[in-house]
Amino acid sequence: MKPAAVNWNYPTAVKVGVGRVRELPDWCKSLGMKRPLLVTDPGLAAMPMLTQARAACESAGLACGLFHDIKGNPTGTNVDTGVRAFRDGQHDGVIAFGGGSALDAAKAIALMAGQTRPLWDFEDVGDNYLRVDVAGMAPVVAVPTTAGTGSEVGRASVITDEAAHVKRIIFHARMLPSVVILDAELTTGLPAKLTAATGMDALSHNLEAYSSPFYHPMASGIALEGMRLIKDYLPRAVKDGTDLEARQQMLVASSMGATAFQRGLGAMHALAHPLGALYDAHHGMLNAILMPYVLRANETAISERIAALARYLDLPSASFEGFLDWVLALRDSIGIPHTLAEIGINAHEAQRIGEMAVADGSAGTNPIAFDAPAYARLFTSAVRGGL
Repeated sequence: MKPAAVNWNYPTAVKVGVGRVRELPDWCKSLGMKRPLLVTDPGLAAMPMLTQARAACESAGLACGLFHDIKGNPTGTNVDTGVRAFRDGQHDGVIAFGGGSALDAAKAIALMAGQTRPLWDFEDVGDNYLRVDVAGMAPVVAVPTTAGTGSEVGRASVITDEAAHVKRIIFHARMLPSVVILDAELTTGLPAKLTAATGMDALSHNLEAYSSPFYHPMASGIALEGMRLIKDYLPRAVKDGTDLEARQQMLVASSMGATAFQRGLGAMHALAHPLGALYDAHHGMLNAILMPYVLRANETAISERIAALARYLDLPSASFEGFLDWVLALRDSIGIPHTLAEIGINAHEAQRIGEMAVADGSAGTNPIAFDAPAYARLFTSAVRGGL
């Protein structure tokens, strides 16, 4: 199937199709932007796709600034520095351009552009979102270049608090970008290893949303179809980075995962967040490695749902074990390590990781309410490879 140029409005305005990044200046103007700040990560800042997008904005009469001082796990300092750049340049909107780190940082910068309170006052705890001065928020156009986090359709940013060594979720409903451009051409240069890790991140979002005990039938259906797309297209995207159909469908599946996790996440993310904060490891890779261990730990609560998922995916065995076997085979075929030890993480901090995991917001929607020792054991299994 040739990737089509289509538009839809769920959960925001999404412009899908190869080459649609060329519409970026028009969508910025539609939101009243005259001086957008383009926020990206350092690896993209000098790449042709970025320089061309910025040049197109300039040619259309937009005074387009650039900010790229962002870590792979964006920090509060990165956001504060970006806000200073936004204010110093007298910008009036944000273009979030890049992977999940750039998009999360960009949305946080847009939130903070007109606030007087510090960033952590808007952590997703209780009714902190009511503290936001909505009039001070800047509009956002999001252009993802990886198919993983789905941050382009999210109402939150995950930002690392360096002082506390913790990832915090910053939330407000209006952090949702006003326009999203899903253009597969922007993802074709992503290396196979990152394509695999980000694709597994998209799978983790869909899978944890599907497995959540919360009632949200729409999210369940979206997650189900998102996983089918990943089954069909992730191996193709990893094998051939120029496969535009596979790349486009993975962008869609990524956005679907982030839409679906309105239903909640679970133990994969409850562990990945502290591990990312402590070890600065790639979020998608952490979820990819943790996935089978969390599935096994949740088995008693999700076996029937996973069997139904296996039937939908038309796996050889429509059972929990059949799905787990597929996950293990998929990881092996695209080069995902089997253990956390293989990416340099040991079990020395197991107790601390367990305590941080049970305190993470994602733990609240895991199918089983694990305590800190249970999370510590789960983490240790993922380090040592015990399934």
